[in-house]
Amino acid sequence: MKLEMSPGDAARTLAAEFGQRAVAHDRDGSFPHANFADLQRAGLLALAAPRAWGGQQASVAELGEVIGALGYGCPATALVLSMQYLQQRQMARPGTFWPEHLARQLVQEAAAGVSLANSLRVEPELGTPARGGLPATVARRTPEGWRLSGRKIYSTGAPILRWYAVWARTDDAEPQVGTFLVRADSPGVQIEASWDHLGLRASGSHDVILDGVLTPLDHAMGLAPAGQQPRDTHMQAEMTVLLGSLYTGVALAARDWLVTFLRERTPSSLGAPLATLPRVQEAVGRIEALRLSNQRLLASLARDLDAGAQVPLADSGLIKTLVMRQAVELVQEALALTSNHGLSRRNPLERHLRDVLCGRVHTPQEDSALVLAGRGVLGAV
Repeated sequence: MKLEMSPGDAARTLAAEFGQRAVAHDRDGSFPHANFADLQRAGLLALAAPRAWGGQQASVAELGEVIGALGYGCPATALVLSMQYLQQRQMARPGTFWPEHLARQLVQEAAAGVSLANSLRVEPELGTPARGGLPATVARRTPEGWRLSGRKIYSTGAPILRWYAVWARTDDAEPQVGTFLVRADSPGVQIEASWDHLGLRASGSHDVILDGVLTPLDHAMGLAPAGQQPRDTHMQAEMTVLLGSLYTGVALAARDWLVTFLRERTPSSLGAPLATLPRVQEAVGRIEALRLSNQRLLASLARDLDAGAQVPLADSGLIKTLVMRQAVELVQEALALTSNHGLSRRNPLERHLRDVLCGRVHTPQEDSALVLAGRGVLGAV
């Protein structure tokens, strides 16, 4: 049953419970399956999809609000849901490579039950496809359909995904590259539990191995000669809003714990709470400046997207860079004020630090974003 409240309020309500569960999931690296059952009951799994297909057609600003609220409680859950929303936004974009019947099917499944999709793109040898190159994953055309073989790494949400959007090449003499939609429970699919990272430990970003996995011929999408796939500028900008909101949510959780700590911590040598010290107040003021900057940047970008503006790749890349830098800096500032308390595993600040550091690895990485912006200014080819 859907909650009788706005999506943002529903997410904040759920995030309180998710935050309590996050401690155990972080400790043992387990996947938060129960969170997604709760999200489905709240009507949040198809939030980004068109109403005509069974979704709620939320704006980018509303999606950012939801992801930020969930990032405050369980960033691993928020990351998996972000990928779902990005797929749904891409499905409905004018000129999308998604066939409507497949897009409609995935949305209806997400509205009716716990059904999620994500792109599987990164590979062991190639790394991130954003830097170019040809995927090693091969799709071979057969009379019964495409058969895919390869290994994908960092497959976020692997334990719960129903659908994989697999980036692969055909086995033609001159290969074409595109996306192949694959059911996660297809014969020949294996999940290798390889995810053992410092942060976002509950995201289930395992390896997915495809061994001759069959998918129908009409599940091949956007096939084009290698290097000729159009860049989706909308998706990068939307991803900046969603992931920026997620990691800003992590930073806000760190800020709120810090504020409570500073108000309550009363060293005997001081005889008053740490919050009364001017140098502490100044440091918290710096934290507030970082918070305000992130929230204003993300709100402005979301407004532009909801108004239909074309946001250049260089701009969204720079905003992503600034927001992730500032989210990390905010948590590090909080850590500097707490001494050993902040690094103790009985307190959440060390977990927030580990989680917020993951924001740096998402596409575009900082060096790529800065090079693109610098080339634009310098007129370099």
